[in-house]
Amino acid sequence: MTPVVSVVTIFLNAERYLDEAVRSVVAQSFPRWELLLVDDGSEDRSSAIARDWAGREPERVRCLAHPGRVNRGMSASRNLGVAHARGSLVAFLDADDVWLPEKLATQVRLAEDHPEVGMVCGPTQYWHSWRDDQAGRPDELREIGVPGDTVIRPPLLLTGMLREVVNAPATCTAVLRRETVESVGGFEESFRGMFEDRAFFGKVYRSVPVYVAGSCLDRYRQHEASASARAIRAGTFHPAEPSPAHRVFLDWFDRYLRDDGERRPEVLAAMEAALWPYRHPVRYRIRREVHAGRSRASRWRGRVTAFGARARTGGTG
Repeated sequence: MTPVVSVVTIFLNAERYLDEAVRSVVAQSFPRWELLLVDDGSEDRSSAIARDWAGREPERVRCLAHPGRVNRGMSASRNLGVAHARGSLVAFLDADDVWLPEKLATQVRLAEDHPEVGMVCGPTQYWHSWRDDQAGRPDELREIGVPGDTVIRPPLLLTGMLREVVNAPATCTAVLRRETVESVGGFEESFRGMFEDRAFFGKVYRSVPVYVAGSCLDRYRQHEASASARAIRAGTFHPAEPSPAHRVFLDWFDRYLRDDGERRPEVLAAMEAALWPYRHPVRYRIRREVHAGRSRASRWRGRVTAFGARARTGGTG
């Protein structure tokens, strides 16, 4: 049968995780999928694992690689998978993440029920408990930042993302119509690692209605070798503060919007707000220090009030 969903899984030296990711696709209750395993120049056993799965599931699993098996980065590898996709829908599952068994069945149904949307996405689980030594750290639910089970029309998600009140979806949670991926030009190949997802999803948020689901259907593995963890250690990225990697993304996206003739005032205002800390670093630091001082004062007043209440009631605290 012609697949309905083309699943693109890119990998680079992912022998520790790849088999588990593929098994989570094979275990899907929705049967009409194909899996495109894209090797981005691996030097470990992950290429052999991919070939083994293609041998076991020759009708549904295919292996791809760049010419010469060179490393071209995450964006180029995703684009290679999309270029070979046969399904009307495209989903992405990185080699270190996994899906729950109802993932595709649920999101395909939502895409069919809402033909006006270009993407279905939802919350994802930040998955710490996969490791025994992380047993004391609870898994977290990463929300998109808007009410679930809702169709959101552009540019609301884009302006929210630029103002840091809405998240881009985790790559493993999104299912898109193939024409949506193609209409926005796919992934930006200048982004080989950090912010490649936000560059792509920013274009999608700008262009098409999105169905934001309320249920979590995937697990986003947290580990020290991930792109974000490496960038944090290198000092090029911070999840809550301005960083060089974030600046590169914002400068690119600002050029992209203006070159593409973006004129909506709310989008341009959100873009300016996102760039403000980088264009006015001294004023940004002063504002942060004032805000931090107010927060400390508020906490101190709360402690004093609580102490006074205990004193009046005879409590010892």
